[in-house]
Amino acid sequence: MDAGVDKTHTQVKETLIMGGKILVSQGQDDFTRGHISVRVPGDPSLFFMKAHSIGLDEITMENILTINLDGEVVAGSARRHSEVYIHSEIFKARPDVNAIVHTHPPYSIALSATGRPMQRYSQPAALFLDSLGVYDDTIRLIRDTDMGAGVAKALGEGRAVLLRNHGVVCTGGSLEEVVVGTIMLENAAMIQVLTEAVATDGPQFSREDVTKLKNDISRPDQFIVNFNYLARRVKQREAAR
Repeated sequence: MDAGVDKTHTQVKETLIMGGKILVSQGQDDFTRGHISVRVPGDPSLFFMKAHSIGLDEITMENILTINLDGEVVAGSARRHSEVYIHSEIFKARPDVNAIVHTHPPYSIALSATGRPMQRYSQPAALFLDSLGVYDDTIRLIRDTDMGAGVAKALGEGRAVLLRNHGVVCTGGSLEEVVVGTIMLENAAMIQVLTEAVATDGPQFSREDVTKLKNDISRPDQFIVNFNYLARRVKQREAAR
């Protein structure tokens, strides 16, 4: 995974801002409770993160915080999310991860509540084949380092983790990847919940076939293309206001 160290801090923050707007446009908002982060270019010991008390679509250059791997704010005056330890502990454990999203999407929460693993029912599900963990220690907020480390352990080497009855945590090598991946996880969960409502054990394509699809749809350029498309839609709506 490549953080894109050739990007300036301003460019990364602009992508972070757009990423938040895209997530909201795709139904990933839950009041002000979601958060998104990205490593600071050139310094993997720091990350930029959305502030507390604002929506994902309200991120600005002024309210983005800079935080270290202990979860401490080193730049910025806005309030820090209490669940910062989701981000700091995953960044500690996974040097390959450069961006993280935590949201509360309804179908993913519903799937986590069933206790059933992700099935091969859809193309979005292929992205998470053998790459989706489950954290089931508590439904409470992840407010200390031990809990954050528990989430990181449940994630393992995977792409995402379901926080049972709580939400999702997705990771990626870039903001583009993690934002699109978060949306794809919810799409996969929605299709599975709907499928299992009418068929308790629907037919699935072979693991070999789905693995080939996973390789096709997990290329970095695919995430960038789809992120840019969603960004254009956001800008078109803003221009029409």
